Amino acid sequence: MPHLVFRGLGAEPLRSIAEPLARELAALCGCGTDNFTMNILASETVFGAAGNGPAFIFIEVGWFERGRDTRDSFARLVTEYVGKLGDAEIEIVFHAYREDSYYIDGEPVQA
Repeated sequence: MPHLVFRGLGAEPLRSIAEPLARELAALCGCGTDNFTMNILASETVFGAAGNGPAFIFIEVGWFERGRDTRDSFARLVTEYVGKLGDAEIEIVFHAYREDSYYIDGEPVQA
């Protein structure tokens, strides 16, 4: 169920890597590709960017924690794929969801 939100990256470049990236991440996480979402967050930098373009690519990953080794491998894979799209710096942050606070259609996922 990892949800990836990208800033500083266009939709078309992301589409070009999304499917193979999802396959590799799914294998790493032990789940199907249908558990993943990848979204572009359209944003405009008004402070902190060099020049007129994005200073870096920022990716937020929301998921159920899978441990340091998996998190490190996940970040390396995402960086490898996104890095093929250009030479911008790539930063990734993980937000761990708690199972007792996650609901699908109004029902908790934790039994």
